[in-house]
Amino acid sequence: MTQRAGQGVTARSADLPDLEETSLGIELGSTNIKACLIGPGNVPIATGSHLWENELVDGLWTYSLEAVWAGVQRAVADLGDEVRRRFGERPATFGAIGVSAMMHGYLAFDATGELLVPFRTWRNTNTAAAAAELSETFGANVPLRWSVAHLYQAILDDERHLPRVASLTTLAGYVHRALTGRHVLGVGDASGVFPIDPVTRTYDARMLARLGDLVAARRPGLRVEDLLPEVLPAGADAGRLTPDGAVLLDPSGTLRPGIPLCPPEGDAGTGMVATNSVAKRTGNVSAGTSIFAMVVLEEPLITSHHAIDIVTTPAGDPVAMVHCNNGASELNAWAGVFGELAAALGHPSDADAVFGALLTAALKGVPDGGGLLAYNYLAGEPITGLDEGRPLFVRTPGSRLDLAGFARAQVYGAFGTLALGMRVLADQGVEIDAMFAHGGLFRTAGVAQRLLAAAIGTPVAVGQAAGAGGAWGIALLAAYARAAEAEPALSLNAYLHERVFGDADLEVVEPAAADLAGFATYLERYEAGLAIERTAVGSLAPSPGVTEEGDR
Repeated sequence: MTQRAGQGVTARSADLPDLEETSLGIELGSTNIKACLIGPGNVPIATGSHLWENELVDGLWTYSLEAVWAGVQRAVADLGDEVRRRFGERPATFGAIGVSAMMHGYLAFDATGELLVPFRTWRNTNTAAAAAELSETFGANVPLRWSVAHLYQAILDDERHLPRVASLTTLAGYVHRALTGRHVLGVGDASGVFPIDPVTRTYDARMLARLGDLVAARRPGLRVEDLLPEVLPAGADAGRLTPDGAVLLDPSGTLRPGIPLCPPEGDAGTGMVATNSVAKRTGNVSAGTSIFAMVVLEEPLITSHHAIDIVTTPAGDPVAMVHCNNGASELNAWAGVFGELAAALGHPSDADAVFGALLTAALKGVPDGGGLLAYNYLAGEPITGLDEGRPLFVRTPGSRLDLAGFARAQVYGAFGTLALGMRVLADQGVEIDAMFAHGGLFRTAGVAQRLLAAAIGTPVAVGQAAGAGGAWGIALLAAYARAAEAEPALSLNAYLHERVFGDADLEVVEPAAADLAGFATYLERYEAGLAIERTAVGSLAPSPGVTEEGDR
């Protein structure tokens, strides 16, 4: 579904802001590719989007590169159509461009730029052996989805493409290099490729040396450091749009080359920017196909833990990340079923209306879920030790099955694994002053926000742009790069506080006592019920040709 700014509004060309003062953000999410154009006031002028889905091919989650460019071009064209409709002309240039995308995964290319194996996304959990060995070698957690885990797993498996590998990057890095010719990554995205040294704010040299020893024993002559993109902080020069890149974004030929690009970032970093949570002791929760929490650390963690990733902000400051592979997709699927039922009864409703009704009903459910349990595990979940997932809805014989209880159990289920990870941070003494939430799940005012506050035991703030997400965040990073060029001393934190969020309206919800107690009871049953999930994984083979349901 396309999101549009100012839909139905017409304006003369004279009202179009100076395009040299605009910034275009493009984010490739798991189910939606979005484009967002902002003006000098950092608010969206127009947006565009394109739905896409991953595919399960030969047991691995992937997207084709053809789908990447078809989606990017459609989202940019959709945005251009909105600009023309409102202002009478299509944009031929922008002041800056930024690209972000889902983090991690494995995109390996040869010296000619040929993709050697299909893109392996962050959702794949076939890297357990590599992640375990690297975590032990580094003395730091290396999650299954990190790019280095994918590379080392390929080495352990002695895959045939390895002798030809000349470069390795993420999805955002791939798109950025195609547009500019620069093999670079923003430091936040790079921190999901390989561990970052918080002092140098580039790849950790000590860990690279240790990896070199491991690789030399199995694949002599392969130097991992030669494959990795250059690391850049927010605000750095990351190249300009080439003529070929301009055609990739806009095959019509309207868009002119020469536009500067900011460093490409991951969706976690753009989420931090979009919620103004890049300062220490702040954090955010992003809910989509996956769900994750980011907390900017004041001090290093006491110990390494498999449930916690250490990544960085787009400026390079350390962040504790609780990443859950499964987010709102199962909830979306149930909303689709109820939408079909409404249509069958002669009352068709759009997806947002159905979703809103389902979420609103959740507030009427008993605080502990009433004996109902929901597991949203479409994929494996490393935090709970599952290599594969099976979505489940379970209830005890004496439980009451009604819409309110069902809806609350589903929302609680979307937050269950996240709550387990956040408990690890609390046990390590991590303190949070403010937690912000964003993503389509929070567009229905006050519902998911209230239940999330109960799940993580802290107040949750949602802004007016809660549903705008990462495309707006990367547009802001592009605008910041333009500002930093003129003011080198301007920090990202200061830019966001002073020029973007200074007068922002926030709705803050405190966790209610009844919800806190209810979720704690639900989580106890949820942990105990994981045995059911493990049995289902061992008993039920996955359906072939699975694709993801559209993200809200």
